[in-house]
Amino acid sequence: MDIGIDFGISNIDVAIKMKGEIRFYTFISSDESISDKFHDVINKLDIALPEIKNIAVTGGKSSDLPDVFRSASITKVNEVMAIGHGAKDIYSIQENAFVVVSAGTGTACINYQDNNFHHLGGISVGGGSLQGLANLLINTSDAHEINKKAIKGDKGNVDFLIGDVVNNIGGLDGDITASNFVKARDDKNYNINDIAAALTNMTGEVIGTVAYLNALLVGVTKVYFVGRIPLLKSVRDAIDQRLGLAGVSSEYKPNMEYANAIGALAYLHGKI
Repeated sequence: MDIGIDFGISNIDVAIKMKGEIRFYTFISSDESISDKFHDVINKLDIALPEIKNIAVTGGKSSDLPDVFRSASITKVNEVMAIGHGAKDIYSIQENAFVVVSAGTGTACINYQDNNFHHLGGISVGGGSLQGLANLLINTSDAHEINKKAIKGDKGNVDFLIGDVVNNIGGLDGDITASNFVKARDDKNYNINDIAAALTNMTGEVIGTVAYLNALLVGVTKVYFVGRIPLLKSVRDAIDQRLGLAGVSSEYKPNMEYANAIGALAYLHGKI
């Protein structure tokens, strides 16, 4: 039995390879030490400890863990490698060059080129930002609740759209945002659903813009997404709208939220 563990800021994701199949688990991250987090996760998995052969860890301060747990070896995997290997495994990517955007609590962009993974950069806007701002503005940090409200809302009641301010800018669709939340500067009485729509839209726009800029930087026209935030339809739609401005396409697949844990396992097994 081999285990991949990703110690994220918000969640701890686990992928267990057992009898040719992979099982997934998620736990809420805590402020405990990395050692305590590790042992808590292992104990919650309800597995036979002697059957563990290898453990691959990534994220957080996992490099501080010992090299052995009982009789199992612990392999420390750089997060860039985990993201890259995870995307390659999930999407069965064959291209010689590609870009992966890991959109979780924050956002990171990874490029595969010349048989190596490279960190193109990252931004602090992601799911954590969305949840924090939503908690301040609409009194909920539950991502699924935010998404439900956003789908019912209208961002145009809070944002200025291109169509509100000009007739045409280089052929841009009138539904593209000209300025986020600008209408809120003159009024405080806004519908919660409209605020949620503006929040998820802004989050997706930022992620999508960074994604297409990095894709164009390295000369590719598709971005592979991993992480949890694109699971929210309202955010994913905003990401895709931004990508569309630059003629860049996206791809999303099941289990993309477990990419880092999957990537740690793939690294363990020498996949590239």
